[in-house]
Amino acid sequence: MSSFATFYTAWGDQLQQLLRQLCSAPKPPSTQDHLHQLNHLVNKLMSHYSEYYRVKAAATERDVLDVFAAPWASSFEKSFHWIAGWRPTTVFHLVYTESSILFESHMVDILRGFRTGDLGDLSPTQLRRVSELQCETVKEENGITDELSEWQHSVSDLMGASTDVDQMMGRLATVVGKADDLRLRTLKRVVELLSPQQAIEFLIAAAELQLGIREWGMDQDRQSNLGSGR
Repeated sequence: MSSFATFYTAWGDQLQQLLRQLCSAPKPPSTQDHLHQLNHLVNKLMSHYSEYYRVKAAATERDVLDVFAAPWASSFEKSFHWIAGWRPTTVFHLVYTESSILFESHMVDILRGFRTGDLGDLSPTQLRRVSELQCETVKEENGITDELSEWQHSVSDLMGASTDVDQMMGRLATVVGKADDLRLRTLKRVVELLSPQQAIEFLIAAAELQLGIREWGMDQDRQSNLGSGR
């Protein structure tokens, strides 16, 4: 097991612990202490994500192909991968999905002018900024995808006697680095657009999705291995 695989397992366990803290946080915050607690938890989780990408960047520099193959991830997790990780625009689908679910559950109150303060109660300004950020992110995503395509098309150069393999791996590491930077930057920018309560609700949904996909995928891999006699 690689050092990053060990880190990834421990990081996921810590994410599970942080999720429990998020779920037990006071929502909506009714005092300044509650608001401080929500802000503290948001910062704590964002630091946890930043740490993940810091360690992953070091692993990518050591062995980009290992990171790209992601042997620590389940087959189901890898089916969602875009350049060695989740697609940044997934963040927006999650925001819209959670917002719609909560809006429908509080629709009568919201239409009567009662502010719930949750993700179902995004202001017009917030919705506009989320939409603008989504467009910016799609553009960056497409640009990085094009860079990977150019790298893949250059694979024929490997047949040349003068090919600098280290340089090619360095180019791939750069592409993965750009993808990871966009992932973390998108997450941070969306959280900055939300109120502390909304950020907590969004981060709960994001963590539950990530952990749920991992747990289900690992269970499927175990069953598959048992079935094949491995």
